[in-house]
Amino acid sequence: MLKDLSSTTEVAARATAVMRNLTDRNWCISTAESCTGGLVAALFTDIEGCSHAFDRGFVVYSEEAKVALLGVDPKLLEEKGAVSKEVALAMAEGAVMRSNADIAVAVTGFAGEADTEDKAGLVHMALCRRGGSTVHQAKNWGAQGRDKVRQLSLLALLEMLEGALGRKP
Repeated sequence: MLKDLSSTTEVAARATAVMRNLTDRNWCISTAESCTGGLVAALFTDIEGCSHAFDRGFVVYSEEAKVALLGVDPKLLEEKGAVSKEVALAMAEGAVMRSNADIAVAVTGFAGEADTEDKAGLVHMALCRRGGSTVHQAKNWGAQGRDKVRQLSLLALLEMLEGALGRKP
């Protein structure tokens, strides 16, 4: 698991900078994770001195969990599929609505095998700000294997947060 993350020191530094930025703003974050299975939450909760900037993490691997914990509409899952832009957006918005977070990130995707070859490595991510907009990003890293797709998803979410937070207030 996470055997070949290019530079764990760099990843930890980036995550620390995000959490310090949230702390400086007096904001907190929640995560809604499917294919990453809690990796993003684990990364953020490893950072000392920033516990008040992390509200909660939702690991919602099954469709039932997405509905029960985040309020994702079952019809949306049926019509669009769990790995879709619409579901990623609903997950991020649900994480904000069902927590005390000011900002939330969500990820859903095919980390391993998929029902078709072109879907292998397809990941949808979203970021929602309370009272603000929700943005989406899709990546298709191809069939690189479960660990690599999860790592790339974690890095992409960090990049989304860095972009959304910009400089410290």
